[in-house]
Amino acid sequence: MTKQLITFLLLLFAFGCKESPKDEQVNETKTDTPETSTTENKYPASLKLVFDAHGGHENWKKYTTLSYDIDKGNSKEVHVIDLYKRRDRITMDGIEMGFDGNQVWIQDTSKSYQGDPVFYHNLMFYFYAMPFVLGDSGIQYGDTESLEFDGKSYPGISITYNAGVGTSPKDEYYIHYDPETFQMAWLGYTVTYRTGEDSDNIKWIRYDDWQKVEGLLLPKSISWYNYEGRVIGDRNNTVKFENVELSKESKHKQFYEKPEGASFVEGRSQT
Repeated sequence: MTKQLITFLLLLFAFGCKESPKDEQVNETKTDTPETSTTENKYPASLKLVFDAHGGHENWKKYTTLSYDIDKGNSKEVHVIDLYKRRDRITMDGIEMGFDGNQVWIQDTSKSYQGDPVFYHNLMFYFYAMPFVLGDSGIQYGDTESLEFDGKSYPGISITYNAGVGTSPKDEYYIHYDPETFQMAWLGYTVTYRTGEDSDNIKWIRYDDWQKVEGLLLPKSISWYNYEGRVIGDRNNTVKFENVELSKESKHKQFYEKPEGASFVEGRSQT
């Protein structure tokens, strides 16, 4: 892994710290029971409109498995995620890592992986599954000022997590949407994991490249932008997603379990 790629991954820690607080409460076999109006009513009206613009949160909840490839130029990463249990498995360049529902593991016989599996195993999933992951439990919604870019104003919703949710509940997120289409346009996020302290350094990802998958509008690519505060600069980096599939069939839990020869890992301590 190159130093440039390592640096980029270190910038992407934010969502990798969030395990869904409801994972342990969901049965292994998903039922087809629709969400109640009480569940739907917990979301701000504007966020409900964003969900609807992307195919509907209730439709998203019909699926149990998500998979996609990330183009790395000369190689690719294959990501598979259990949308209810939030187990996951990633295959890349002879390395595998995953989360079995309790612990993160990695199989790296060449000892070449220089990142942190505890951060990375579900990191890209949370960026990819926007805006639907903003329907998870343990979230508080609030107001935030609009984001200005290229002469257009994008209204926003602030996202914070309840105390004890995930490993960095002090992280803050800001979703900004197109006022005409209500499609998600920007994600702002802070990173607090390594320090445990509040941060006002908001990083920005643009969502403007979409594809239809099973009737849902999901990212085809997302782009990080340079920034100074809330002033957005030029595009910095783009991640592309290919071979995206949603399935109503769950993989057996053994698919996500630590394979023979792999090791359980702990996250790097905060310093």
